[in-house]
Amino acid sequence: MTDTWKAARMDAALVAPYWKVIAFTLLLPVAFVAINRSLLTGVSFAMCFVAMTTGYPFSVAEKSHMERLYGILPVRRRSLVAGRYLLVLGLGAAALTVSLALHPLVLWALGEPVTAADIGRAAAGGALLYTLYTVFQLPGYYRYGAIKGRVFLYIPVAGFLATLLVFPRVPGLAAELAGRASAALAGLVLAAAVGLYALSVWVSVRIVTRKEL
Repeated sequence: MTDTWKAARMDAALVAPYWKVIAFTLLLPVAFVAINRSLLTGVSFAMCFVAMTTGYPFSVAEKSHMERLYGILPVRRRSLVAGRYLLVLGLGAAALTVSLALHPLVLWALGEPVTAADIGRAAAGGALLYTLYTVFQLPGYYRYGAIKGRVFLYIPVAGFLATLLVFPRVPGLAAELAGRASAALAGLVLAAAVGLYALSVWVSVRIVTRKEL
């Protein structure tokens, strides 16, 4: 775990020049919430934006030819992969926390009612969407690199647009999902996230290992 934490810190240092951009992506969705007046949609938009920054460590490492450094570090490749996933999870957690703190305040200021259940469902929805975005993005970046794998950058955009299109066109779907028990919904999302990330990490490790052969 120590090596994983160190790898995450190293990746965080790699993307240090982009922290202002990442911070901006956390604040921009606030304006979207003020226009759309939907907490779930606003949180989904925030998670989409942050998921689009997950390619930064790959891009910087590729441009700086970091593979030579990775090759001489006394750290297993699986620890380097796990560290990058840890950084991505940290970004997602930060985005979700900021969104759930700011977006309800904006809606309350506009006179829109926001309940604890609304916040819980937005948290579950945002976490699930971010998971679905990143579990496909990261193996794609490991397989093709940041430049050739640029198409994976747009997975969150496609997912967010699909979310905007599906819910309004399927009557009662949003209401049915919203009516689920919060505890059961949170447990389902957590189990899905753990399973999907475990599978994604396994695939990424295999890709990196095969590249070394």
